[in-house]
Amino acid sequence: MTLEEIKSGESKNVEFKIKLPDDSKKYMKTIVAYANTSGGKIIIGVDDDTRNIVGVDPSAVFQIMDKIANAVSDMCVPQIIPDVTFQTMEEKCIVQIEIYPGQNRPYYIRSMGKENGTYIRVAGTSRPVDEAILKDLQYQGAGKSYDEIVNVETDYDERQALKLCNDIQKYIAESRGLPISKVRKIAVTNLENWGFLKKSGQNYLPTNAFVLCTNNIFRFARIQCALFKGEDRAVFVDKREFAGPIYNQIEEAYQFVLKHINLGATIDGIVRKDKYELPPESIREAIINSVCHRCYLEHSCVQIAIYDSRVEITSPGMLYGGLTVEQAIAGRSKIRNVCIAELFSRMGIIEQWGTGFQRMIQGCREYGVQGPEFVDMGDAFRVIFYRRNVETGTENKDRFIKTGTIIANTSTESEITDKVEDDLFSALSDTEKKVVRLILKNPEITQDKMAEIIGMSKNGIRYVMNKLKNRGILVRVGATKKGKWFIDLGSKASEEESI
Repeated sequence: MTLEEIKSGESKNVEFKIKLPDDSKKYMKTIVAYANTSGGKIIIGVDDDTRNIVGVDPSAVFQIMDKIANAVSDMCVPQIIPDVTFQTMEEKCIVQIEIYPGQNRPYYIRSMGKENGTYIRVAGTSRPVDEAILKDLQYQGAGKSYDEIVNVETDYDERQALKLCNDIQKYIAESRGLPISKVRKIAVTNLENWGFLKKSGQNYLPTNAFVLCTNNIFRFARIQCALFKGEDRAVFVDKREFAGPIYNQIEEAYQFVLKHINLGATIDGIVRKDKYELPPESIREAIINSVCHRCYLEHSCVQIAIYDSRVEITSPGMLYGGLTVEQAIAGRSKIRNVCIAELFSRMGIIEQWGTGFQRMIQGCREYGVQGPEFVDMGDAFRVIFYRRNVETGTENKDRFIKTGTIIANTSTESEITDKVEDDLFSALSDTEKKVVRLILKNPEITQDKMAEIIGMSKNGIRYVMNKLKNRGILVRVGATKKGKWFIDLGSKASEEESI
């Protein structure tokens, strides 16, 4: 421990005490909490209020160290081996107890029992665990994953299994840019190999992973999304809750965020580029991580909250296996849900190499916006993307508008309408105007629906839309099924300026 570290004060992983408490239970809670989470240090001989070094009696140092070691050995289950040392600082002696993340969780105080004597660290304090966290710690200690456990409340449904196989094949084809016919067919035996099904005699038993990716009966295995007015949760502007297979929830939540963050156009030389105010791939990565690595034992949903200045993505459960934020950023990975992670990797949704945090950071850096903030909340984890550019003091959203259309340097709906009528519609054919009006009214409209409304064939609609796309007027954003059409209202003006 250095003097600078002491002067910086207590933290989630550092606790000061003026002297060793007579009642060992007072610091034993912190010791088992450290072992159950990401480790930490207790420094004896430092005032936690003033951060001044008061020291301990030099003649009693070894007696103190022996008392600590004996108390930990006698009071903690399973056995915790502390690293107890002393050092001289400012000519005073301090004693340091360092606890490393344990592998045999949960650790608890013997006299209090497992249910009452198990603690974790939350925001610099040691708190007793609830039933969900205790169960999660037990799975960690046993080397098991919740998602690979057989779900006794659900019967195997072959139709659901075949649908899941078909969806996996589609995702693999899309991620590799191949027609589905070129991708190896996924069979029910693959689901068994990946831990989604377990064989019992001649019958299959579904695991929690299978349920999460099919009918998903779990009440809290959902994503709650909300757009708020201002900087708090007082006023809802829009909110949605997405259920069903968790891989579908990811795409739906991602589209919700894209819908409610601002989209604009930037000019790079003579090239016009459509750009969201935040990097979509970083947002998507954060949502994927929140679904893949959350604790499904917790009675809370993944939450995505969009405020005027930030986007927060919060997933239930502490970081897994004693992992720290710093280690996660450095690329270290520990997998809580092994079956889901295996499936998402095969589907091309994630990589299994601990690159998620780095990809979010790199995405923001390349985008020219402030990097994400990662917050370990003890019983939850949060990623925050800031919509404000802290370097210039301006908000990213100044260049964008909240609308289904793309337009630069325009801020009101009346200006949008005027520009449509004056600059764009004058250059369009009657059919093109009809298509544009339908898309402006409903960016998610399908070609079939447009053909029905206008009274044309689908091929005719496709021909008109291709012409609009080639002229830069029509832009597709998002995936094939979940994306939207956007009208670039500045395309004609740009063409006229370049002529």
